[in-house]
Amino acid sequence: MNSNPSHTATFFKTLPKNIFSGFVVSLIALPLGLGLALASEAPPISGIIAAIVGGIVVAILGGSHVTITGPGNGLVIVLLGAITTLGGGDLYQGYLVTLAAIVCSGVLMIILGFLKMGRLADFFPASAIEGMLAAIGIGILSKQFHIMLGNMGASGSIINMLSDIPREIFSVFQTSDSGVIIAAIIGVFSLSIMVFYSKIRNRWFHLIPAPMWILIITVGLSYVCDWLNIPYPLDAKYLVNIPDNVIESLAFPDFSMIGDREFILAVFAITLIASIESLLSIKAVDKLDPENRRSNVNKDLKALGIASAVSGFFGGLNVVTVIARSSVNVNSGATNRSANLFHALFLIAFVLLLQEQLRKIPLAALAAILVYTGYKLATPKTFKKVAKIGKEQMVIFLATLLTTLFTNLITGIGVGILVTFVIHVIVNKSFTLFVSHLIKPNILLFKEKDEGNYYISVKHFCSFLNFYKLKNKLDVIPENEDVVLDFSMCSFVDDTVMEGLENYADTFTKKGGSVEIIGLDKHETDSTHPFAIRKIIPLAALNPIERYFTKRQEDLKTTAREYHWEYIPNKNTNTTILKSFVFFRTRNISYYYNNLLDRDKNCSVFDIEFSEGEFIAKEVVKTTVMHIKLVQNIPVFTLDKEGLLQFLYGLAGFKDIDIEHHSDFNRRFYLSGPDTAAILSFFSDELVLFLESNPYYHIESNGKSLLIMKKERLLGVQEIKRMIYFGQQLQQLLLKEEIPY
Repeated sequence: MNSNPSHTATFFKTLPKNIFSGFVVSLIALPLGLGLALASEAPPISGIIAAIVGGIVVAILGGSHVTITGPGNGLVIVLLGAITTLGGGDLYQGYLVTLAAIVCSGVLMIILGFLKMGRLADFFPASAIEGMLAAIGIGILSKQFHIMLGNMGASGSIINMLSDIPREIFSVFQTSDSGVIIAAIIGVFSLSIMVFYSKIRNRWFHLIPAPMWILIITVGLSYVCDWLNIPYPLDAKYLVNIPDNVIESLAFPDFSMIGDREFILAVFAITLIASIESLLSIKAVDKLDPENRRSNVNKDLKALGIASAVSGFFGGLNVVTVIARSSVNVNSGATNRSANLFHALFLIAFVLLLQEQLRKIPLAALAAILVYTGYKLATPKTFKKVAKIGKEQMVIFLATLLTTLFTNLITGIGVGILVTFVIHVIVNKSFTLFVSHLIKPNILLFKEKDEGNYYISVKHFCSFLNFYKLKNKLDVIPENEDVVLDFSMCSFVDDTVMEGLENYADTFTKKGGSVEIIGLDKHETDSTHPFAIRKIIPLAALNPIERYFTKRQEDLKTTAREYHWEYIPNKNTNTTILKSFVFFRTRNISYYYNNLLDRDKNCSVFDIEFSEGEFIAKEVVKTTVMHIKLVQNIPVFTLDKEGLLQFLYGLAGFKDIDIEHHSDFNRRFYLSGPDTAAILSFFSDELVLFLESNPYYHIESNGKSLLIMKKERLLGVQEIKRMIYFGQQLQQLLLKEEIPY
């Protein structure tokens, strides 16, 4: 895999783990490959071809590490629709034309990879994607439920097949057809295995995945019948059809409809769903990777495109990255892409050596596996999860779900995007917020020299429309670094962004870094869910800021408890204690909030909002300051970085004061005040050395209290803790000194 000797040694050392993982995954991929192909009205072997080609090609050319590739759940409805439509009633002809669409889709995915469109999934709202996946699950379940009960000829729209389920159940109890009865018994029994598998607490039983248990038991039934000389109760129409010679029976694509409108729509639908399903799965599997590696999504997209084109050319379905099989792969100890390759090799062995056994698999058993799979995609927990985020998310979810069920996937996801945008406009009472700022640069990234943090400021809005801009910035930061992400200048943040940032925070934490989100404490939300949309709307400033705590506020509350301080989140417009400081003479203070208060030592740390300038030059600033009330009077002074605020303090009548024998201090700091002699007497050698040996802070005295600031922005919780430590050390030093004043 890699010419580096250490990598080669590691590869061979972990080879047994990856072989075992590949074998375990192949036990799941075999029945699922057969079932997904049948659910798409394609020959059963086409699903196995996709898994084999995907495993080999993506293992060699892919950019992910522990993913598994093969046919995916998301494409069942699309492929079923394409085969039904493009064949004009002839399902096999429709399958051949769909193979051509799969090849074209593969080429399109390759192009997307070269265009670095691996961010494609970022442009879709999270709730719309949930709605699309739920619709796919319901679509799979609607038809496979009938097959599970022995009705091999079930057809019609998703809604019709769903409504016919009660009639289908009732008809099983009335039929005299022994084949239907036996198929239904096998189907219900297989579904029971899928449902109760996780509840059986036996590690030996769990060595074999639930789908493989179904195949072992149902195929074993045929051998029991042979041993007892009893005729097998199911005829050929209820069993999987595998050709006698797989190689000679390979189907090849028919490109005769390549210019047809329906063909082009099928290509785009297949490409869209395959890309979204794969990219979402890759992102999810990266979170499971025990080595915390990040996949090269564009490289993987190209590999998936090549695999799909090759698979389609030889009669196979699309190749996508699949989350369920990838999860099993990780849990089985896989460490690299070779597990995907071994899973493909085991499938080849199964097809070549177990053809007779494959032909004895009941279709009802495979349908039961798919019924359970469809249910997991549309489980009631999904509805509850979306509803908890916010009422508006449920509207987006249901709009996407229902539109998809009554029309198609492309229309469904399109409606989901449109409804999301309309809701965002309504929530913000502004259309111009999105239109006027969409193409503007709204992300500022720089590394702060004094502490080494990466600081990112987001302005205007951050939603699924422009989240890629923020992700581009986060992706260039090493994951072992600390990031402060400031939304204080951002009017609106949606749930897609909040969910995406949690993924980044988890990844950075695993690598030894951190992502701390600040600036959302003043935003309103209609839900306590961490993914709920956050917004600042006109006239909302008077609403209680502490209605719903952000994670930062929860951390501030915890910090106050650790220090035995009080935490008061409420807004306070009584800012008299700050107005006597020079820094605020030309600034209009609105209020302060998130107050951490130590009453015993007359010390507090709080966030403050103030404005600079007027009219069109007015700028709102939010920052974190520390205020210490002194027990004795000291000289009035300001201490800042040299060259930073001389102009402001010059207007106040102050001049730079040099301290004798401290040239380094004089070079680094700007010290000023009205009483030079008192200041020189106050700044003892011990105080000067303390200030030189600690991180820089802006310090200002009004004679009775101190104001300490770090930056003209809100601070993260760790930064606040460092400020508190600095302030307490300074306070103790001043208490020890005799103040010559």
